[in-house]
Amino acid sequence: MTNALPLPCTPVPAVAAAPQGARGTLIAATVASSLAFVLGSIVNVALPQMQADFGTGPSGAQWIVNAYLLPLGALVLMGGALGDHFGRKRVFQTGLGVFAASCLLAAGAWSFPVLLIARVLEGLGAAMIAPTSLAILAEAFSGSDRGRAVGTWAGAGAAAGAVAPVAGGWIVDVAGWRWAFIAVLPFAASAYVIARHSIRESIADVNARAPLDWLGAALVSVGLLAAVWGLIALPDTGTSGTTIPALILGAALLTGFVVVEGRKGDAAMIPLVLFRDSGFSGLTLFTFFLYAALGGLMLLLPYTLISGLGYAASAAGLAILPMPLIIGAMSRFSGGALVDRFGTSNLLAGGAALVTVGFLLLAQLPADATYLPDILPGLLSLSVGMALAVAPLTSAVLSSAGAARSGTASGVNNAVSRIGGLVATALLGLVLSGDLLAGFAVAAWAGAALAGLSVAVALRLPDGGNEKPPDT
Repeated sequence: MTNALPLPCTPVPAVAAAPQGARGTLIAATVASSLAFVLGSIVNVALPQMQADFGTGPSGAQWIVNAYLLPLGALVLMGGALGDHFGRKRVFQTGLGVFAASCLLAAGAWSFPVLLIARVLEGLGAAMIAPTSLAILAEAFSGSDRGRAVGTWAGAGAAAGAVAPVAGGWIVDVAGWRWAFIAVLPFAASAYVIARHSIRESIADVNARAPLDWLGAALVSVGLLAAVWGLIALPDTGTSGTTIPALILGAALLTGFVVVEGRKGDAAMIPLVLFRDSGFSGLTLFTFFLYAALGGLMLLLPYTLISGLGYAASAAGLAILPMPLIIGAMSRFSGGALVDRFGTSNLLAGGAALVTVGFLLLAQLPADATYLPDILPGLLSLSVGMALAVAPLTSAVLSSAGAARSGTASGVNNAVSRIGGLVATALLGLVLSGDLLAGFAVAAWAGAALAGLSVAVALRLPDGGNEKPPDT
């Protein structure tokens, strides 16, 4: 998933990645960005064992997930802006270092609070990796090569995600959940070394940098943090405690962010003129709906298979395997040849429609569900739909931003997708507190409704779905 927005600073000279380093750039970016998805897949199948080790209930499982998603959703915009300002390679490598160190801390966590701290730091590292990795690709490739590179990026991430639940489930069953975090470290180290030798820094002259929009960054980061914190607490505390104050504070700070950005104009973190472009606004809304639908499923499905239907962690990983395999196999084609033939808008609408059908099928899951007749058909429909949508969406968003602001653009789309998934995950506390299979059905119906809204948005996108936004 990516983004499409101009940077909060005046354009600065950018140094394109050397052609001979393009392959290394693609490898480093795909490996690094895949780590977040891989770790998320592993944690999803490890949740029951982690709960048992630390003696937490369903709310504890929710916090293990949200401790990572909360800083990622709140800070990914900042990560993109920092990359555009200080240099994408520098921020990318820093994010990798933070991510690896926090995985090591999680593996050795001696208490539940320490585990949550490690998860927060993982989210911080991922917030630096996610937007800068795509901005680096946008700078290294152009035209149809960019579409193929983005398709490869999405496909490689999905392929890694195919291995993660199976390998992670096996590691959890055989060696325990701590080793699942350790298994990530060699890949992070490899991406760091490749990036060091292949990626050219984006900042040609550090003295040419415009001031960073620190006020806008603070308002949006703290505002998102407060708003999402309130949503996470809502199922447990209702309207008591800090829930309502957190939601009010989040709304106030985000409103202040919009006001401040409007006054800063072209120097803003997110120049609001971009939202006047119907293509960009539509892609942003499409991203929110689709990833809100998907976010709840990726947590709840393995949890339901293990805790509700008695699957082992490795078996749950195998059950989900068709989804990343299909996305990995199809993404390179949907990001290039299929877009050229059918257009971005048509692919997005068709993909989202298949996702809707997949959720409707999964909503019928019976109490004595078996895999082939009850689970696999919905997964297949959902998987093909996501494969048709992910790469075209990413390419369209990247194409709508200039090279100097691609990091901020990537950050915006990443933020929207993460926040959509985070809102869904936060509200899953309402589902996990009752009958699990009944709650899964409710979540699947909600996913179908959200995916249906994304179909409606895609059908209203301008032709191609990727018009270039106005210059700012």
